[in-house]
Amino acid sequence: MKRKIIEIDQELCNGCGQCVGACAEGALELIDGKAVLVSDVYCDGLGACIGECPTGALKIIERDAVAFDESAVERHLERSGGVQSAPPLACGCPGTAAVSFEPEGSDDASHARPASALSHFPVKLQLINPQAPFLKGADLLLMADCCALCSPEIHTRLIRNKAVAMGCPKLDDISAHIQRLADIIRHGGIRSLCVVHMEVPCCSGFVRAALAAAKSAGSDIPLRHIVISRRGEILQEGPIEAGSPPAGQGLRMLS
Repeated sequence: MKRKIIEIDQELCNGCGQCVGACAEGALELIDGKAVLVSDVYCDGLGACIGECPTGALKIIERDAVAFDESAVERHLERSGGVQSAPPLACGCPGTAAVSFEPEGSDDASHARPASALSHFPVKLQLINPQAPFLKGADLLLMADCCALCSPEIHTRLIRNKAVAMGCPKLDDISAHIQRLADIIRHGGIRSLCVVHMEVPCCSGFVRAALAAAKSAGSDIPLRHIVISRRGEILQEGPIEAGSPPAGQGLRMLS
């Protein structure tokens, strides 16, 4: 039969989960970081979930679908323990979406302890003296905090032979970071700056911070950035230039 039913645009869905809690029938679930209609039979087609979507990914359409079954909904809610509500979020950006996956690598703890490539301390950007000796002549890596946990290549590739400064482009005071970066560029004697950030758009704030800091310092220091996926893969890298796109767009793919 043809009837009204919810449709989810997977390209627009950012996995915030707000629609899941808004559906009293439990017809929606988050699967692999995206909202999914788990069964046509659970959707009443009234669209109570639509107003909760921050990206406009949900809409009511008419298509062939089995009839809504209230008895099936009751059994479904009893099995699943009721509607799975999503906690209130500060925003609907992908960086707040809950995603689960299996860790890679071995659980064997008997292997040799990997060597740390860190060559200095402190590493938090706001704690680093702009004239610290380890900055002179260094290639500075400005890294978003989450990258340190996501990427297995932090010590083997990314920070080796580099100075490191860390922070959060989403939660920290970005203006303070720009000022500290500008002071480091102006007085620290670094020879290049590479921003390492996550693939989620909110993490690209460090790219804009690097541009603003270099401009404030009156420097043409080489600027680059590297994009890390939530699974720890190095997705992309390339130069940072005025008008650079947000994370994950318009950069050369790594081979």
